[in-house]
Amino acid sequence: MCSLPDGLDLVSGRRLEHVDIAYETFGALDEGATNAILICHALSGDAHVAAGPDKHGAEKPGWWEVMVGPGQAIDTDRYFVICANVLGGCSGTTGPGSLDPATDTPYGTRFPLVTVEDMVAAQAVLLDRLGVKKLLAVVGGSMGGMQALAWAKFYPERVRTCIGVATTPRLAAQAIAFNEVGRTAILGDPDFAGGDYYGGAQPEQGLAIARMVGHITYLSDESMRAKFGRRLQNRGDHAFDFVTEFEVESYLAYQGRKFVERFDANTYLYMTKAMDYFDLASGADSVASALAETPVRFLLLTFTSDWLFPTYQTQGLVDAIRVARGEVSFAEIESPYGHDAFLLEPEEQRRYIEPFLARALAEARGEIAPHTSGGDAQ
Repeated sequence: MCSLPDGLDLVSGRRLEHVDIAYETFGALDEGATNAILICHALSGDAHVAAGPDKHGAEKPGWWEVMVGPGQAIDTDRYFVICANVLGGCSGTTGPGSLDPATDTPYGTRFPLVTVEDMVAAQAVLLDRLGVKKLLAVVGGSMGGMQALAWAKFYPERVRTCIGVATTPRLAAQAIAFNEVGRTAILGDPDFAGGDYYGGAQPEQGLAIARMVGHITYLSDESMRAKFGRRLQNRGDHAFDFVTEFEVESYLAYQGRKFVERFDANTYLYMTKAMDYFDLASGADSVASALAETPVRFLLLTFTSDWLFPTYQTQGLVDAIRVARGEVSFAEIESPYGHDAFLLEPEEQRRYIEPFLARALAEARGEIAPHTSGGDAQ
């Protein structure tokens, strides 16, 4: 745990007087401090990115252990990996469920709205505390990719490379609309109590519905058709009643139930709002001008069936980086898994990420000359 006793000023103009950041590290920082990688998690993630003991000492799978760990694409025998729960989260970092020092009660919705930029600012202070002045790479998928892009924009002098997977420089109207449906389900739950539900009944139904809606957007028509089709649970006739009959209905209900066991409804509101607000071009005339002459090298990966963050959005970012005279490699990976492919396609991602990081590390150590020409990933 890292505490920021001096607090943190937020983009909104508000200020948090005290901030705790829950984080985990994997591997070791080398003598020249050239091998540090920050991994940023998606909406429902946490600091436990790789397999190993969690904050309580219990062995626990990592949410991206297929990519991060000994011998994986992001090899913790080679790299020093840092992952922190984001500001506004519910896995140890200060968020709406934390105690407000002014009242000694949970903030609830009195917690100030946070942005992706605020999350990154908190991470920057954490890295200062860890003695990491420059990152070999900042890596993230989905909302984590937004954080990675924000690092490249706001702290280009502290980042050698940026790897964004299944991400976007800004949400389109469709994604914002799905987020609003989820928030409406939570806000309309009778147990929400204006956000002051801590210590009492949780708004479980609203949060479960929000998760069900969100989970649909993470899948694809192809993956749902292959996994469920129109199969009934009991293989019999229709019940002619409003009960769970189709396998896909049961699956979504299960996802909703499991989610409420580990996540906070207020945090869901704050995370989705932060994603809605994020715009890489904010404060500039365009994305290209926001990244003008950036020294950061980018690797951007998308998936063919991801309709939540479709490839055309990343292709626009690729074009903008090239206009800004930056170096970018890009690949669209064939996958049936939709947005969730960044969690389910480790080998395909490894093809691009492993050599990209290896080259960056060799350059950082002065073993090879820097490569300055951009191009598509092969």
